[in-house]
Amino acid sequence: MFENVRGIFDPQFDEYRAWISNELDKLGYSSYWKLLQASEYGVSQLRPRALCVGFRKELGIEYEWPSSSLFPPKTVGDLLYDLMKSDGWMGADQWREQANDIAPTLVGGSKKHGGADLGPTRARKKWATLGVDGSGLADTVPSTDFNGMPKLTIRMAARIQGFPDEWQFYGKKTASYRQIGNAFPPPVAREVALSIKKFLEQADKRK
Repeated sequence: MFENVRGIFDPQFDEYRAWISNELDKLGYSSYWKLLQASEYGVSQLRPRALCVGFRKELGIEYEWPSSSLFPPKTVGDLLYDLMKSDGWMGADQWREQANDIAPTLVGGSKKHGGADLGPTRARKKWATLGVDGSGLADTVPSTDFNGMPKLTIRMAARIQGFPDEWQFYGKKTASYRQIGNAFPPPVAREVALSIKKFLEQADKRK
């Protein structure tokens, strides 16, 4: 399985994708390409990602991509409400009502895109409509008398990406956020992996 940004489906990369598929074909693999939306698999974020899955031809597999979730993803407000109010922030209820949509794509997780912030001006404006200050990440959750727009913590960003709360990240804030911002959302990875497993098991039974 290969994963990349959605731009690989742009016309200027048609030859590149064809080259990849041709190389896989020469190695004995049938390949399948698709653009998956993380929000269709329960992730509270607009995160389109390109995937390529390949199977050995002798397995006779006609791959089908996993079905999307039956349930819509939570809004940012519902997803993070318990964290936002965990230190007694009195504005948490009002913030929850404002953050009534899923998040934009998490960016800023690489050296190219900067450090621990939520992206360029356009992305920050979208975060602001959700009541989130995208200029950086906070070390702690809002305190009781906090005023203004809160910033996300590392744990909040990880939850938006689909990581379980017990998942641990290495290093300080910027290093941890790069691990999160560069990640493929675990719920989507899980569904694709399970679908691959299913088709491999079916092929094994046919043998």
